Amino acid sequence: MERETMEFDVVVVGAGPAGLSAACRLKQLNSALSVCVVEKGSEVGAHILSGALFDPKALKELFADFMERRAPLDTAVTQDKLYILKENGQQTIPHWAVPPSLHNNGSFIISLGNFCRWLAEQAEALGVEIYPGFPGSELLFDDNGSVCGVITGDMGRNNDGSPGTQFQPGLALKARYTLLAEGCRGHLGKAVIDRFDLDKDKTPQHYAIGFKELWRIPPRQHQPGLVIHGSGWPLDKTAAGGSFLYHLEKDLVSVGLIIDLNYRDPYLSPFDEFQRLKQHPLYAQYLKDGERLSYGARAIAKGGLQALPQMVFPGGFLIGCDAGTLNGARIKGSHTAMKSGLLAAEAIADAVATNTPVTAEHFQLRLKDSWLYKELYQARNFNAALHKWGPIAGGAINWLEQTLFKGKAPWTITDPLADHLHLETIDSHQPRHYPKADGKLTFDRLSSVFISNTNHAENQPCHLKLKDPELAVGYNLKRFAEPAQRYCPAGVYEIVEEGGHPRLQINAQNCIHCKTCDIKDPTLNIQWCPPEGGGGPNYPNM
Repeated sequence: MERETMEFDVVVVGAGPAGLSAACRLKQLNSALSVCVVEKGSEVGAHILSGALFDPKALKELFADFMERRAPLDTAVTQDKLYILKENGQQTIPHWAVPPSLHNNGSFIISLGNFCRWLAEQAEALGVEIYPGFPGSELLFDDNGSVCGVITGDMGRNNDGSPGTQFQPGLALKARYTLLAEGCRGHLGKAVIDRFDLDKDKTPQHYAIGFKELWRIPPRQHQPGLVIHGSGWPLDKTAAGGSFLYHLEKDLVSVGLIIDLNYRDPYLSPFDEFQRLKQHPLYAQYLKDGERLSYGARAIAKGGLQALPQMVFPGGFLIGCDAGTLNGARIKGSHTAMKSGLLAAEAIADAVATNTPVTAEHFQLRLKDSWLYKELYQARNFNAALHKWGPIAGGAINWLEQTLFKGKAPWTITDPLADHLHLETIDSHQPRHYPKADGKLTFDRLSSVFISNTNHAENQPCHLKLKDPELAVGYNLKRFAEPAQRYCPAGVYEIVEEGGHPRLQINAQNCIHCKTCDIKDPTLNIQWCPPEGGGGPNYPNM
């Protein structure tokens, strides 16, 4: 197919904190470089979802005058509280027993989407070209097999894949360097990891699904700067995770639940567990009489250093959550994502200045000499300990390691089994019966998707691909009661009867791009691909 071609020095896929930080740093170091950022969301920030507690460490390196530039860091953390939750009560963890990595002094409670919108303004002021609504669909390769850019998604195809009346082919964006900053489980990132064997000798990447709702609550219940974290209920021994409630400015709070995707019970519904969480007295006291403003969910890469792939590939870099730079011990990933983008940009600028190629060995030395590596090394055992021994015993080991050994314990805990392989068959579990939504604290999937402002162009090809369409009913339904019906936070997958036979129906228009199906399907049968540009959620203030 003949495509329009544009050439740049650097193409960045993804306008999140990693990609935008890299773009800004490149222009700071060499204003002559042509830098392009493509973003699949309808605008910068539309697909950004995070709690979010923000450490400004990397931001200070990028823009030392960020406060004068009016960065949207409006709510400093003033108080930290950590609880072990039981069904009808909670136990406070004293401050001395909380690992130092979970102390949030100096951090801010922010909307990461609004922060990325601000960061995009800084990038454009430096001369970066940003194109929202243009997903990076395919990789371009040169004659040597190196990545040399991306093809953006076609527009106007019919649902059978044929060109429609308004068809426009995607652009070929060629680049000397391509930075993949798509966020967790990026489809291009997954492709380069497989093609170049970047995760050789690494443990599998591990993931969680994170839910978030934004609420406006009565002023009498609002405490700006208060951070609450919870562990335990509503999760049982078959699942690990934690909850949060953060008080922002203007009577806003964000509430959420994070569930590790190595959970074992096929009947568990992460969405319904999140609804249960909000009925706990600890959270209900803040949310009662409030108004739910927005809803979203997103997969989180939390394998840490042991799962971190080689970040350099021929022709480019994996950065941010596309690589998996989140610090699980701190429950923070924005500052580490930004730092990974800064490191990649500095390596490229040096290579251009000296006319020498970037090598994986040289970048690894640069990475190891940074505070990013130090943070990830100190946190290397955090999630693995919780997976192996649970929140009590695993938490005690983490306290010992983080408090006494300062993250330098003489041991390494491995987590070698991929998340989808943990799911057990239905003969080991009983169906779970979740209460009906009350419309006050708890809600159903469809009303939740509605306030995520999710939209996809009609009559486009389904972006959720089944490698083998027979597996859903022939294998997953029989052995696992087709868990996609429950792990999807948006009601995309459902089993329907057709001619007296069950069939998996895919309601792709509901998809909020969380990528959970690409991770948790027991046979990895579902492949998430980018839909037509601009499709998906449009998160406000998330």
